Amino acid sequence: MAMLRNDLVLLAAFALVVLTMPLWLEPIGAAYPDLMQKIAIYGIFAIGFNILFGMTGYLSFGHAAFLGVGSYAAVWSFKLLTMSVIPAVIFAVIIAGVFAAAIGFISLRRSGIYFSILTLAFAQMSYNLAYSVLTPITNGETGLQLALDDPRILDRTLSSAGPGIPAPSLFGEQLVGLSGFYFCAVLLILCFFLAMRIDRSPFGMMLKAIKSNQTRMAYTGFNTKPYTLAAFIISGMYAGLAGGLLAATDPLAGAERMQWTASGEVVLMTILGGVGTLVGPVVGAGVIKYFENIFSAFHEAKLHEAFSFMPDGLEDFFVAITAPFVGEGWHLTLGIVFMLIVIFLPGGLMEGVRRIRTAFTRKPAAREETGKFAPAE
Repeated sequence: MAMLRNDLVLLAAFALVVLTMPLWLEPIGAAYPDLMQKIAIYGIFAIGFNILFGMTGYLSFGHAAFLGVGSYAAVWSFKLLTMSVIPAVIFAVIIAGVFAAAIGFISLRRSGIYFSILTLAFAQMSYNLAYSVLTPITNGETGLQLALDDPRILDRTLSSAGPGIPAPSLFGEQLVGLSGFYFCAVLLILCFFLAMRIDRSPFGMMLKAIKSNQTRMAYTGFNTKPYTLAAFIISGMYAGLAGGLLAATDPLAGAERMQWTASGEVVLMTILGGVGTLVGPVVGAGVIKYFENIFSAFHEAKLHEAFSFMPDGLEDFFVAITAPFVGEGWHLTLGIVFMLIVIFLPGGLMEGVRRIRTAFTRKPAAREETGKFAPAE
């Protein structure tokens, strides 16, 4: 009962933080819809990846393949059927799940680094297929985009076509600005809830046992393959949902979403926030997207403005030593932050939160113990 209460409190707190992002991101200059959408979408991507990596210990270097497949499926739904996001998201999840089942069935025949290399190979093959071989489906390097002459069968059946290319919508409401963010935010909360239920379920316990000692489970006669395959498929479906949402907020699908760099990015997000934790991957996604979109926008003019209160000599000095770490050098700053976290907080940012919470909760207990054994005056 206490665990259920704690889960409800965690879910409520998570939902509150996500839904109030426009308020608490304002002071750090990140409260604009496009960035908040990306944080929510890549938060879903990272949560799904954590179901595989955090729970089973299988490190995939090819999860961007499912992100790209989800994007292509969503855009084709917009082109062929309707601009409603609901069918697009459903198709993205289903097709990514089928694709994940095929890749997982082969890749999970190996474990450890061999599994990781297999997933990377499949992702790169998918990227090259989308980039060159399957151009009738993916439109190659140009990317799959909407056009005026798209069939959109359901839309044209129910209503006459208007001027221009329509935007993705939900029950007639176009998903632009804050409406697009809140749609992604609600799905992020639902995905978090589902991940929480998986983590607390017997299925989740089996996945954690596989991570702990898969060899011992195999020796006892327990078949772990169905569980790892199920985790791989669920994780791929999360990635497909994220890809579908990327297409819903910006109706475009390109092969670059399948590149190995996109797969590496979700690995960084999960490790940065905390592998195996529920909230950590979302925190990691938020940090990386903040660096990518805000920190990278700093240039020398902004730095001069920030240090303008200093004397001219000092201002130029601080601008000179700071400039390599912002703007185009934001990767350098992110790399330093990642290195420091791996060295001092191996459990990610959530380990830092746990340490702070433990420090505050132990102090009263320590004082009580000290008072209990203090000599009487």
